[in-house]
Amino acid sequence: MLRRLTILFIIKFITMLTIVSCANIGSPDGGRYDEEPPEVVSAIPADRAVNVDKQKISILFNEFVKLTNASEKVVISPPQLEVANVRAAGKRIKVTLFDSLQSNTTYTVDFSDAIEDNNEGNPMGFYTYSFSTGPVIDTMEMSGHVLAAENLEPVKGMLVGLYRADSTYDDSLFRTKPLVRVSRTNGSGHFTIKGIAPGQYRIFALQDGDGDYRFSQKSEAIAFDTLVYVPSSRPDLRMDTCWRDSIYYDSIRVVPYTHYLPDDIVLFSFLEGKQDLHLLKMERPEPDWFKIYFTAPVDTLPVIRGLNFNDSCLVLEASEHNDTLTYWITDTAFTHRTDSLEMEMRSLDTDTLGFLGWRTDTFMLVARTGWAKIRDEKQKKIDEWNKEREKKVKKSKKPLPPEQNPYEQDFLDVKISPTGALDPNRNVMIQSSEPISSIDTAHIHLYVVRDSNLYEEPYLLLPTPHKARSYTLYAEWQPDYKYAVAVDSAAIMGVMGHTNRKVRTELRVRNLNEYGTLIVNLLTKDTCMVVQLLNGSDRVVTQQRVSSSGVAEFYYLSPEIYYMRCFVDINGNGKWDVGDYGQGLQPERVYYFPKPMNVRAGWDVEQEWDVQSIPVMRQKPAELIKQKADKEKTPRERNKERDAEKAKRK
Repeated sequence: MLRRLTILFIIKFITMLTIVSCANIGSPDGGRYDEEPPEVVSAIPADRAVNVDKQKISILFNEFVKLTNASEKVVISPPQLEVANVRAAGKRIKVTLFDSLQSNTTYTVDFSDAIEDNNEGNPMGFYTYSFSTGPVIDTMEMSGHVLAAENLEPVKGMLVGLYRADSTYDDSLFRTKPLVRVSRTNGSGHFTIKGIAPGQYRIFALQDGDGDYRFSQKSEAIAFDTLVYVPSSRPDLRMDTCWRDSIYYDSIRVVPYTHYLPDDIVLFSFLEGKQDLHLLKMERPEPDWFKIYFTAPVDTLPVIRGLNFNDSCLVLEASEHNDTLTYWITDTAFTHRTDSLEMEMRSLDTDTLGFLGWRTDTFMLVARTGWAKIRDEKQKKIDEWNKEREKKVKKSKKPLPPEQNPYEQDFLDVKISPTGALDPNRNVMIQSSEPISSIDTAHIHLYVVRDSNLYEEPYLLLPTPHKARSYTLYAEWQPDYKYAVAVDSAAIMGVMGHTNRKVRTELRVRNLNEYGTLIVNLLTKDTCMVVQLLNGSDRVVTQQRVSSSGVAEFYYLSPEIYYMRCFVDINGNGKWDVGDYGQGLQPERVYYFPKPMNVRAGWDVEQEWDVQSIPVMRQKPAELIKQKADKEKTPRERNKERDAEKAKRK
């Protein structure tokens, strides 16, 4: 009996080994992957149904589906003031509208490319569902682009919508009524508004901050067009390429389709300059000064009354547009004695109705770093320097000359820029660590270096506009000459009573052969044009106004790659200005030269430019565009990967 059981056990063991070894030869891989996109089987109400009175939509697919970024991609038109519920449930997508349905209106639910199958993520492609509450369904479309007015950057995620331009239209609709039909821009700034009824329309774009589909806040970027558009359509043909694989195509098909017009609308978005004025914040990092920040430029400065100090000791350092104000507290006896600064400030503020009026507030500011900590840190530096000095004295075999501890006295930090090299068309800047109260030009020197000798040169020293801590030194700079700029000790005094140590720097004016020249001939002879040269980050390097003959001349250009744009300076202030919807004023038009300019040392380049030779949405060089186009969704070719892996195993 025992022998029989042993034989049976051996037989079972051998059988198990055989099964395992057979399994190791080639395990099943689960079959081929599904690469087919989801398909609509049916919908309730049916797609393109008429006389619909239901607010719930159910769309059935042939497989389980999911929605990706539905809040960004799904757009319902007419816009819903109460956000609709859009969700995937198994093989269905369900949409519930909470706003009452409008009579005789076509509704569209534009899913864009948000629909994918649930397992493999195969995209369905662009899909729009529609129905009508009346007997007719509207099918017209209008499309175009939204670009940032200042730099032609594509604007993603901006609402674009319509109002009927009939006899009841007026300019206040954009501020008071929701847009009638809407779309949203993609990563290329492109939009398509669908389900439009025949008629005349005005078009707008809105960065809708509060979800009311109207221009209700000054902080919302907008775009508008004064033209009236009439949607239309015509039969057309397009060429579709059938690809054999990623390299070779199989055939080209001619496909008839309906071409909807207009399809070339361009809107330029901007943020209006007249923003609501509010106090943003106040801060006091150190005892000697504090800052006030406003949300917008300030025409009238605030009035400050000291409650525990004499406000006459305040010295103002303002930014160019007065939106950032720095107040220096020159009463050092007070700041050394008291940590808190109590004041009453009367300033302009925009109320809830949008009107500008005076507002009075009381504040108490305490320095982030108090005098006690500042004194301790200063004493620590003094002690460390004294210890190092003692070590040097002990190590030295000879008596060292007396040397003052640099940390015992507070000096004004003064810097001269640039250092090393200077462009012939630039000037020298003298900058200090606090606003300058006085400057003694008798103790500021400009020397030209000849044969290792210094010869004093004449100069003109003037305050730098909008910079209380800076002076500009003007001189007749000679190319390839060496210069020295020296500021004697105590030549400059700051508002806090500090004076400078002696400062000196040497520089060389570059040779003319180190530069290139660019002459731009605009074929549009418009003296309002200002041409700007840009670096690779789309930032302005220099700019020139176009002459009466349509020429902009750029000299002393460092050899490098430049980009070029221009704007129509309507008001002649030399800077680009935004628009004003209330006045019907568009932002100043901007154009880009489509190619980079390679400026070489010692070369003169002349370039003709017709700013309207290329459609504006294609002008900006791709290297400068920061908002990249949305990545096109395509099915993963996992079966190719699977077949390749199987081929390797064989």
